[in-house]
Formats: sequence, structure tokens, C-alpha cells
Amino acid sequence: MPFNSYLFIFIFMPIAAAGFFLLGRSGRYPWAVAWLVGASLVFYGWWNPLFLLVMAGSILFNYYWGMAVSRGSRSLLAIGIAANLGLLGYFKYADFFVDNLSVVTGMTINLPEVALPLAISFYTFQQISYLVDAYRGKVREHHFLNYCLFVTFFPRLIQGPIVYHQEIMPQFDQKEIFRFNPRMVAAGVTIFFFGLFKKVILADGLALYATPVFEAARQGYVLSFLEAWEGALAYTLQIYFDFSGYSDMAIGLAYLFGIRIPLNFNSPYKSVNIIDFWRRWHISLSRFLKDYLYIPLGGNRQGEVRRFVNLMITMLLGGLWHGAAWTFVLWGGMHGVLLVVNHSWVKLKQRLGYEGRGGRAGRLLAGAATFLAVTVAWVFFRAESASTAFRVVGAMAGANGFALPEKYLQKFGLPALQLEQWGVDFHVMRYFEGSNEVVHIILALLMVWLAPNVQQMMDRCTPYLNIMAKGKKLPAAPAWLTWRPSYLWAIALVVCALVSLLSMSRASEFIYFQF
Repeated sequence: MPFNSYLFIFIFMPIAAAGFFLLGRSGRYPWAVAWLVGASLVFYGWWNPLFLLVMAGSILFNYYWGMAVSRGSRSLLAIGIAANLGLLGYFKYADFFVDNLSVVTGMTINLPEVALPLAISFYTFQQISYLVDAYRGKVREHHFLNYCLFVTFFPRLIQGPIVYHQEIMPQFDQKEIFRFNPRMVAAGVTIFFFGLFKKVILADGLALYATPVFEAARQGYVLSFLEAWEGALAYTLQIYFDFSGYSDMAIGLAYLFGIRIPLNFNSPYKSVNIIDFWRRWHISLSRFLKDYLYIPLGGNRQGEVRRFVNLMITMLLGGLWHGAAWTFVLWGGMHGVLLVVNHSWVKLKQRLGYEGRGGRAGRLLAGAATFLAVTVAWVFFRAESASTAFRVVGAMAGANGFALPEKYLQKFGLPALQLEQWGVDFHVMRYFEGSNEVVHIILALLMVWLAPNVQQMMDRCTPYLNIMAKGKKLPAAPAWLTWRPSYLWAIALVVCALVSLLSMSRASEFIYFQF
């Protein structure tokens, strides 16, 4: 049951919260935890009850294997990690591997059709981190009910963040979380509905521009320059507000229960380089890949060449984690190359003594270049095939010439005739009508670049765990945009909630559900 559904908002969420606090108020803390585990299993099994069997098997294996691994056996740890990756590989990558093997060898191999269990990537990575932490002695308690909650806690189950055992479970030892806290509930509900507004109004509204363009490119339609850029920019903003909205909703829901989960999204389009982008986008995945892949590969400890190889391996596998398709591998590879270039540039500036120079103009130029690179890479992430992605990127580069909608031929008058003489074509465009799309995209960009994010606005209560590099604190929002319990903020919450709820008939799945 998705967060953006009437069933979740009006039935599941109130019942889950009421049961938890009623049991907690009576002092039955294990029963309150059990209630939350049961609610999380109902939430997960709503899509397909059979998925619960896969999750239950994974939980049972990793819980008992973690206790064995905690005795310090490296071989048992390796077996446990291999078992988890094998499960993920079977459900997510078996068809991809077989299809590519068939292309290379010419053999025909038929596998039984297997549905991909929801969120298997997230809860598998989370349990791998548990096994490694158990081996390293970071897991002190092995309580089965707590472990089930660690894996299944519904606010972060479907799209993350990927949390570590020592971050979440000690919070459930604090008796305060089992008592109803009006301020926490108010803050959590506010964050949830602000995130819902981002998803339903902003992300789904931009999807109306992005989806037709990519579908047309898939079918072989020759996109114009403006159509291609409209689709690319609309999707760049759609995935931003989609993932940002979900991240806010997850933090809000967890905080409603008195739990702080890691910050997973921090205005990544304000980044001035790709390194900074990956410190802001899907922060928990970046941390996981760094801690459990990049550093074990050697990190930056074995020279620059090995460092760049490790970066490329990490980003290629990070791309493949998002989906079993070459488009995701290309997307990861592009970001790997960009990271290598970025690190090389930083190193060069350090040697030349230009580190930190450039001023505001330099930062604006760097930010624009970063945003452009990220936008082009998103085309490969969104497209259903590499050929479709190259068609869109080619049109963005002007391979199909430049044209304007035919209606502007009459509106522009003499300037239009001059433009025609300079080679600008005027013809009917299926996927670019003009000012409406431009205004919508510009307003969304201004919001992304200039406005504080929701977590900055909620700075007074800090409803998240800060896992950013070096614990860097979020910049404070202006005082008038900083949340506090008040009538004005209550009105803003009601408006956001009503607008979102009345628009949910056209709501779509969150983009990261497929991963």
C-alpha cells in the first residue's frame, strides 16, 4: 500500500499509530514493538502476500546467521553475504544474465517467470550491513523481535533509507518513544504532508511532460530540440521531487513514532560538483557503497589509479543495483567517469594552488555544469533502452535541428520570418506546446535552486539522523520559514494536505519502488 493512497492515510497510518501508543502507554513495550512489526508486515504484504515468504526467509536466515557471525568467523560472514547476494541475484538479475548470455552464445535458455519482490534490494543491503556489523562486534543485542522491526519498519522499508542496526535499535530502548508526544506527532504529520505535496502535485505534474517524450522516443518518433529538452528536464525534476517527497514522508512517519531515521536527500541539485551531488543524493546508498564496497576494494589507499578503478567499479555496480538493464549500467558508468574527472580536477587545483578560488561566478558555473551533466545522465536512467536514450540525447544536442511550434509563426510576425531565414523551422510539435511547459519547469527549477528543503524548515526539532560527510549541518532556513507549532503553520499543513488528497486520483507509484 503506497504512502500516497487513501487507504494508507485514512486507515493504516492512524490504526498503526493508535495501537503502538496505546500498548506503549500501558507499559507493554514488547507488545508495542510486536504491533509495529505486524503493521509493517501488513503494509509490505498488501502488494503481494507471497513476497512475505521471501522476506521472512531472509529475516530468519540473517538473524541466526548474524549470531553465528558475531563470534568472529570471516568464512561464515562470506557465506552469509554470498547467500544474500545470491537471493538478490536470482530474483533481480537472473533474466538479465540469461538474456545477455543468449545474445552472446546464441543459446536459447528459458527461465520460469519470477516476480521481483518489492524492496528486495533495500532489505538485502540492510541485512548485509547487519552481518558485517555483527562480525565487527558493533551489534550488542540479538533480540528477534527487535531484529524484525529493524528490517521491516514500514516508514523506510520500500525506498530506504538503508539504515544500520546501531542507528535504529537503541532508539527503541528509550521508553519515551512509546508515549504519545503531541509535538513530535505534529512535526511528523507536517513533514509527511509536505512530502506528499511534492510527490502528488510536483512530481506527478512533471511526469505529464516527461513520460510522453520518452515513450515517443522509444517508438522511434524524431524529437525536436525543444521536445527532447522538455522531456529531459521534466524527468530530472520529476525524479527529484518524487524521491525528495518520499524521503520527507519516510522521515515524517518515523518521527511520528518518535524515531529518527537517516537523512537521505539534501537538495542535490544545489551541488557544485559531482562529488557533492553524491553526498546529497540517496545519502544512505552512497554511504553503504562507500563502507561496504569502495573501502573494502581499497578506497584511496593504494594510489590514484587504483582509486579511480575502485570508483568506477563502485558506480557501475551502484548503477546495476538500480535495475537489471544496460541503461542503468551506462548511467552508473557515466557518474563513475564524472567522479574520476572531478577528483582529478580537485587534485590538479590543489597542486596549482587554486583550491577554493573562483568566487560566486565560479560556483554558479560549476553548479550549472554539474546540473547539465546530471540531466544528461538521467536520460539513460529513464530510457527503456540505450538506443532510446541516445535518440533523446542526440536531439538535445541538436542532431535533428532547431524548431519552434507552428503557432509562433503568426505570433512573432516579422521576427519569425527572419528566424526562418536563419534556418529555424516552424512546425507542429506533439510534445512541446510552448509557454505552459516552460513556465512549469522554470518554477520547479527556482524552487529546487532557491528554496530551503523541508528538513531545513524543520530544523528546530531535527527529526532525522545526520549521516552526511563529517556530520555537516544543514544551513538554517529563514526564520519565517522555520516550522513551529502555530496557527499559520497549521493552515499551511491543511492546505498542502487538502490539495494533495484531492489530487491523488492521478497519483502514480514512486519511481524507486521498482528498485
